Amino acid sequence: MIELGVNIDHIATLRQARRTYEPDPVWGAVEAHLGGADGITVHLREDRRHIQDTDVRRLRELTQVKLNLEMAATDEMLGIACQLKPEMAMLVPEGRHEVTTEGGLDVLAQEARLKTVISRLADAGIVTSVFIDAEIAQIEAAARVGVRVCEIHTGPYAHAFYALGRDTEAPAVVAELAKIRLAGERIQALDMRFNAGHALNYYNVQAVAKLPGVRELHIGHAIVSRSVFVGLRQAVREMKQLMREAAQQPS
Repeated sequence: MIELGVNIDHIATLRQARRTYEPDPVWGAVEAHLGGADGITVHLREDRRHIQDTDVRRLRELTQVKLNLEMAATDEMLGIACQLKPEMAMLVPEGRHEVTTEGGLDVLAQEARLKTVISRLADAGIVTSVFIDAEIAQIEAAARVGVRVCEIHTGPYAHAFYALGRDTEAPAVVAELAKIRLAGERIQALDMRFNAGHALNYYNVQAVAKLPGVRELHIGHAIVSRSVFVGLRQAVREMKQLMREAAQQPS
């Protein structure tokens, strides 16, 4: 059954806007859990623009659902992950100039380095994931370096969907969905888990949720945005209902 991982980074973004102590991301994780989240995702960035080291430690200690730590493949982050032991560590590209993660990790360009990082994470008992574009060469490189999970970057699909008036039949939207579908098939053929995420919201999520074999969607900004109006628990509940309905439809 398809699962929902809720990214709570932007609860911390709101807190950091005032450099205060509220809203507390840990409270957000609890509310997300009560709304039906199967996991919590946070990205501990090099510049600590939102999530802080203390947040990750408290989430590790206090949450009752699986924790997915998004991280760059740096020595600093590797040390933090091996110490805290989240259930999953997802390697992502990172740049200080970007507003959010833009584009997938180039596994092909750094296979030797990533193989070492993934080996150390696996030795610590951590499931390893990579956030990559829907490209067969990147998927095959991920398999070579020992990844267990591939999360496909759904941003190009989501941006096409929005730009073309939320028309699921627009050729560009259909083409982007087809890329994700083919990527998912290759991931599964290589015995890895097929996850997806980035820029998914309440309007575009169902087409992705119904793709064959997709195991988990990671969604943050849309859920935190809706929570301003309906509360986080309800926002998570609504998203999960949409996902579950779509997953039960013929693909």
